Amino acid sequence: MDTKTREALIAQYKDGGRVVAEALAGSTEAELDARPAPGKWSAREITHHLADSEMIAAIRLRMLLAEEEAVIRAYDQKLYAGRLFYTRPIQASLEAFRAARRSTAEILEQMTDVQWTRQGTHSESGRYSPERWLEIYAAHAHTHAEQIRKARAAA
Repeated sequence: MDTKTREALIAQYKDGGRVVAEALAGSTEAELDARPAPGKWSAREITHHLADSEMIAAIRLRMLLAEEEAVIRAYDQKLYAGRLFYTRPIQASLEAFRAARRSTAEILEQMTDVQWTRQGTHSESGRYSPERWLEIYAAHAHTHAEQIRKARAAA
């Protein structure tokens, strides 16, 4: 990955907290719980997923940087949604998501070229690097912000 691409992805990653907060701004309880289609997640569930995913992502990046040949374990997002009380209020999860993202962004901005090439192994997808991590998580919040808007519109 070239430096320009990396910088653009870091900027997108850093913008994730803003886009999610904007997508949720002014939400009513009905909007938070509306589903855009049967079997699809509500805005409330997406917000809790973002918090869980971001905290896991933050640890994954730290493992890649701190451990030799880190082993990154997959997790079952549907299992988390079913067992971690995704019906609860969203404020703490939104704050956790944004704080994990801010903290991780500070690390991303300090990383050296050598650190970007470190390697670990993901339990489902094989070889896994900070660059691959960034490719995944840079757009993650933006994708879910759009899903939040669609879910709210279904109310």
